[in-house]
Amino acid sequence: MATYGDHPELPAEIEAMLEKDVSTLFLKAGCVPRVKRGKIGEIELVDVEAAPAWENMAMERLGSDLESLIEANQERPDCFREIDRIGCLVLQLGDLRVTIATPPFSDAREITIVRPVVKLSLDHYQLDQRLIDRLSDHHRGVFISGRPGSGKTTLAQAVAEYLDDQMGAMVKTMEAPRDLQLADRITQYAPLEGDLEKTAEIIFLVRPDFVIFDEVRRARDFEIFSDVRLAGVGLLGVTHANSALEAIQRLIGKVELGLVPQVLDTILHVEHGKIVKVLELRMVVKPPTGMQEDLSRPVIEVVEFPSGKITHEMFAFGSEISVVPVDSVGGAKSPVLRFARHGLCNAIRDMLHMRCEVDLVSTTQANVYVPDRMIGAAVGPQGSMVKDMEEETGISLQIKPMSEMPRHLKSTNDDETASDFDIQDMRSRKSRAWEEHRGGKRKKGKRGR
Repeated sequence: MATYGDHPELPAEIEAMLEKDVSTLFLKAGCVPRVKRGKIGEIELVDVEAAPAWENMAMERLGSDLESLIEANQERPDCFREIDRIGCLVLQLGDLRVTIATPPFSDAREITIVRPVVKLSLDHYQLDQRLIDRLSDHHRGVFISGRPGSGKTTLAQAVAEYLDDQMGAMVKTMEAPRDLQLADRITQYAPLEGDLEKTAEIIFLVRPDFVIFDEVRRARDFEIFSDVRLAGVGLLGVTHANSALEAIQRLIGKVELGLVPQVLDTILHVEHGKIVKVLELRMVVKPPTGMQEDLSRPVIEVVEFPSGKITHEMFAFGSEISVVPVDSVGGAKSPVLRFARHGLCNAIRDMLHMRCEVDLVSTTQANVYVPDRMIGAAVGPQGSMVKDMEEETGISLQIKPMSEMPRHLKSTNDDETASDFDIQDMRSRKSRAWEEHRGGKRKKGKRGR
């Protein structure tokens, strides 16, 4: 591909709008030109100052002029037609990608010119040496994830050139379209006869050490990624995702759960041009966190790199694939704690005969939230009510007012609990007279239980 910043000379009015900090130029018939400008993570869309709206005929002439540059630069290997379909033409002109859309595909003539914002080396990212060693191992399957414009492709370019130049590896790419700006000796393959699966077949014949798979989007792309990786080729894929965990979840369902760690074992999530999180996947056989020993099964641990902290577990639970956070953050509990909470909540409601919510903190401790005015009734004289409930449940209980109840309990349990109680009965029991009556009749209530 082309050298960064090198392309055939464009018409003067276009070159004038492609200023140094401009990454994308948008032209549309009847509209004022707009550009995206700025650094990665700080890009903004603005109108081109003092530029008039482009007329339809001017757009048609510009499209013809850009097409003619392909014929005029046949000696350059970086000038060619990438895609040629009815209503859409994609040209590669040096480091520029030009997309020309015309009716009936688009509602008006449109030309979009995209170029790389910046080209960086792997040294720029100041990575932990352990991560560099991990990326250099051709027995790895790696995802670079992030939102559009976050810097995924820039990082993929840096990794590809490091593998080629520093590691002496044979690197090939699979791209549709070809976006990466790489050294000439790194061959970039497009979809063969419009099919990336056919490209993968050729990839095996040329025996690369590493393959860079740019833009893994569709379900079939994930299946091709899996096939190439299981063939023993080191593979780095670029995919859109809001988080590193979502990138993993995009693979679930396209690949058997047991094969996921073999296909993908490292995820680098990029935001604003920086690597903000690195996760690795490990397969172990054990009971998922919070489950009994006799429920052991294959579990995929999602681990932060390089700290080794386990953040999530993935496992088959019945016919579903569960992705469960290991830590109880924001009320998220292990499956056993979630199921046990419902049973404990029902048991305590039967004992108290009042509305309450239970937050099962652990297997031996729980918080019970009752209406603020019912604290005395729930505790009982000298704590007798709490002691009796602790004896029957075998769990340490702490009575708290509903005004202090965590938000996650309110949002998940309001609908559930509303139908379990008669509203008029609940209102009557909030009165002081009923509270005193409950306290005086505690012993008889216990016999009923």
